[in-house]
Amino acid sequence: MSNSSKIIELNQLGDERGLLTVIEENSTIPFDIKRVFYIYGTASEVSRGQHAHYKTRQVLVAVSGSCTVSLDNTDRKTEVVLNSPTKALLLEPNDWHEMYNFSSDCVLLVLASHLFDSEDYIREYTKFIEVYS
Repeated sequence: MSNSSKIIELNQLGDERGLLTVIEENSTIPFDIKRVFYIYGTASEVSRGQHAHYKTRQVLVAVSGSCTVSLDNTDRKTEVVLNSPTKALLLEPNDWHEMYNFSSDCVLLVLASHLFDSEDYIREYTKFIEVYS
């Protein structure tokens, strides 16, 4: 498993009837999909995320609208703007991530490698630094 987040370009198919983008586990994305959720109706000044994981990998796709994702894996800090349903962001467990700057029409799809487990979350930045430094 890689320990660095990356952008995954998703293929867009379509004709005069419209467009279609396919996401397949262990093909388009590098893991089994165990959980799917989406974030929407988030005000632009609200920040979501603000955590990392011990084991869960995630893929984020702005299927509508846009948002900014801040990433920190103790080696690098960067921001990624998600603004296309054909651009996915792979988050590794060691990515402290925060989503913000949501457009009013943003729907952020999240595909996760594990079911929800509150013990998998690192919610304190100091603990994150302790675990991943």
